Amino acid sequence: MASTHFNAINAALPQDLRNAVRRANADPHVRCIVLSGAGQGFCGGYDLDLYAQSATRGSTEGSQELSKGYDALLDYQGMHENTECFMELFRSHKPTIAKIHGAAVAGGSDIALCCDLVVMAVDARIGYPPARVWGCPTTAMWALRLGVEKAKRMLFTGDLISGTDAERMGLILKAVPLAELDDTVRSLTERIASVPADQNWMHKQVINGFAEGQLIQAQKLATVFDGITRNNPSGVAFQQLAQKDGFKAAIAARDQPGRTGEYRKTWKSVL
Repeated sequence: MASTHFNAINAALPQDLRNAVRRANADPHVRCIVLSGAGQGFCGGYDLDLYAQSATRGSTEGSQELSKGYDALLDYQGMHENTECFMELFRSHKPTIAKIHGAAVAGGSDIALCCDLVVMAVDARIGYPPARVWGCPTTAMWALRLGVEKAKRMLFTGDLISGTDAERMGLILKAVPLAELDDTVRSLTERIASVPADQNWMHKQVINGFAEGQLIQAQKLATVFDGITRNNPSGVAFQQLAQKDGFKAAIAARDQPGRTGEYRKTWKSVL
């Protein structure tokens, strides 16, 4: 992904990602797809400069002007389309690996967790802070990967955790020092590529078939709720604060309450 605004998700990125995965699937020389972020990190989520600050003005494609009210169907259609684009990684005929340095935050974590395998730097961060206000992860991958209780722990708090703790919790496959990240992923892709492509495709279809029945219904519900979280009173207040004082101030007001030194130490929050 291109290095702009911490690889933030704009109106074009979801479809660009889908097209890239489809091109890789159509190329017989590609045996495994690795997704990484240029620059300082993997992906910082949706570009709040565009979406949160512009929502009150209706100036961004995919956003709705607050004064005109909330069109649930329009919102659902847009977010459902984005989710389907991210799920191209999950449904890809070829294995997909997310290689994470820096951070995979909010919508960026949606993208990463749609990959078959996730490898992180130990000091990288992953989480869904908008779970506190203004978001619900539409891919529903947290519950699939973590199970019910640990997924609730993450989404009830909106915490970010390190690669080390993400591996310990079972969210990702492996965490390694940043200096070893490229070589670790390269060796895994070479091993995967040594297996006939049709073998890997069949294994993936069987395993995905086990998971997709749960995912489809959860994603529909999550996509509806995501729209509600951005347009209920707390979501509207967040957008208005972002327009007035900037998104950094809005995020600080959202994320800091309850995050004491004791909490950070006990619960390994690196937000």
